[in-house]
Amino acid sequence: MSSVINAGNRPGFARRLASLVYEMLLVAAVLSVAFLFPHILYGAFTKLQAPAALIRLHFFLVLMIYFVWFWLNGGQTLAMKTWKLRVVNIDGRRLRPAQAVLRYMAAWFSYGLFGLGIVWALFDPERQYLHDRIAGTRIIAETQGS
Repeated sequence: MSSVINAGNRPGFARRLASLVYEMLLVAAVLSVAFLFPHILYGAFTKLQAPAALIRLHFFLVLMIYFVWFWLNGGQTLAMKTWKLRVVNIDGRRLRPAQAVLRYMAAWFSYGLFGLGIVWALFDPERQYLHDRIAGTRIIAETQGS
């Protein structure tokens, strides 16, 4: 699938931010099932808490599987579908697996800098988030027939 990338299909900052906020709500639901439930069961049966390093790794991997899977299978997470957004590479094609993982890893950096990677889009000439700039990806607005 290839899309034409132009200024007309670049979604505005407010739309992408709204999608991001909605994504946080959906991720909370995903984490409650895929993250908390296994740890509650583990604690119930072993009467122990999982080591902190294992909890952090599990959290990181659950989110990576969620985002990378959706980005590789259609270019949209659940929130992005709602807001009619899609992530593509700079040529308008689907992301490669390594590119999706790089975007995920770079997003941690973007958010970890107190959200500066998101604010970056206000000053970027193409209005890209920092992690999109790093990964060679961009978010586009879906058009009819996409």
